[in-house]
Formats: sequence, C-alpha cells, structure tokens
Amino acid sequence: MSLNPVGGTGKTSERETQISAYEDLRRQAARCSVYERQRQADQLTVSTVQREQVLALATNFPQLWNDPATAEGKRMVRLLIEDVTIRKGEQVQLDVRFRGGMSKTLILPRPLSYCESHMQNPAMVAEMDRLLDDYNYADVARILNENGFKTGDGLPLTSTAVGYIRTAYGLKSRFDRLRERGMLTMFEIAKTCGVSTNTISDWRRKGRIRALAINDRNQFLFEDPGPSRPNKRARKPAEG
Repeated sequence: MSLNPVGGTGKTSERETQISAYEDLRRQAARCSVYERQRQADQLTVSTVQREQVLALATNFPQLWNDPATAEGKRMVRLLIEDVTIRKGEQVQLDVRFRGGMSKTLILPRPLSYCESHMQNPAMVAEMDRLLDDYNYADVARILNENGFKTGDGLPLTSTAVGYIRTAYGLKSRFDRLRERGMLTMFEIAKTCGVSTNTISDWRRKGRIRALAINDRNQFLFEDPGPSRPNKRARKPAEG
C-alpha cells in the first residue's frame, strides 16, 4: 500500500491557482496589445500639408465664415460657442461663452428701429401735411411724386404709403381736417336737408352740393348748403 506525502494535495492546489492567475494575466495582456494596435491603426496619419490646413482654420476663421461656399455656419457656431447672453440698453452687450471655458464680451450699437432706419425726408413730410388739407391720399401721392419726392426706401409714393407715413408722423387725417372745417357726413347732411342719403348722392353727382373726398374709396364729407340748400322737388326751368 502506497501513502501520499502529508500536505501534497495542498501544494498541488496552490500551484494550479498560480497557473490560472498567470493565464488570466497573459490573456489580459494580449487583449490590451490587440486594442493598442487597433487604436493606432484607426488613427489618421496627418501629413504636414494637412496639419497646416487645419491650423490655418484658426487664423482664417473670418474668411472661412464669410465664404459663400461655406454652408456649415450654424454647425460651426454650435461647435465653438456654449451660450450667449444678451443685455439690451442704450447699447447691446453680448456675453459669449465658448466651449472650453473662454468668454468674451462684445458691446454693439443698438439697432435702429424701423422708423429710424426708414426716416422720411422732413421736407416731404411737411409738404404732405400741407397737401392733406385739400387733397385725398391718391392726389397727395401724385403731387409729391411730380415734385420729385420719394419714400425713405427711395420708392415712389402711393396712397397706401401716404397713409402709413401720416400715421407714423402723427399728421391729422383728412377726415379730421375736413370735420374741423365744419363739413358734414352723409347722414348729417341728409338729416339737415330732410332727404335720403340716396338723394344726397344724386345731388353730389350732379354738382348740386359741394363734397370733398376723404379717401380713395368714394367716401365724402359735405359742405352745409345753409339756406340755399337744393329743393328736392324743384325742376329745371323750361328752355324757351
């Protein structure tokens, strides 16, 4: 009968554990080696010319940004800028924070309002104010154009433009001007003369009462005829 040495089983187990740990280390080292070789293979080899081109982007950024062929402007901004804070006052302050921690503050002039950027010729506005006493918008536009005036945009005046400019510069409307002169509305003169509004329209077309246009939509105000108001039943005298 053979006997195993005392403690032999313990020494064998310890050796197997060491061999197993060694194999684990060897496999891990092999994996690291494969990863490193793959990482190096995935890296692009940058030539000297390519490197100079990349570095040139930093110095030529404004030129690149303004190049019409560059279609990546918004993407470039997103890559460079983290956020922008705008503070408006007499001037506009922009606090720009770039990715990476840098920041820059820009002070810019306040942009002009629409009226400021489309300022009208003061002489033209004064002449428009004078003409509105006696002419509707279409006639005012025609007369101003004949006198060589243009809008703040350099365009010929139209009745619509006259209306906008009058409102923007706080000029009295033609309606208010004529009412201040005592002229009557259609309903007022019809009541004064004791006739219908249709009769008033007929008298206006025939020139029996004086009417002034207040706009380009066939609307009028009327002079009060006083005691000489037309007689609805009067007939033209017979020709002899």
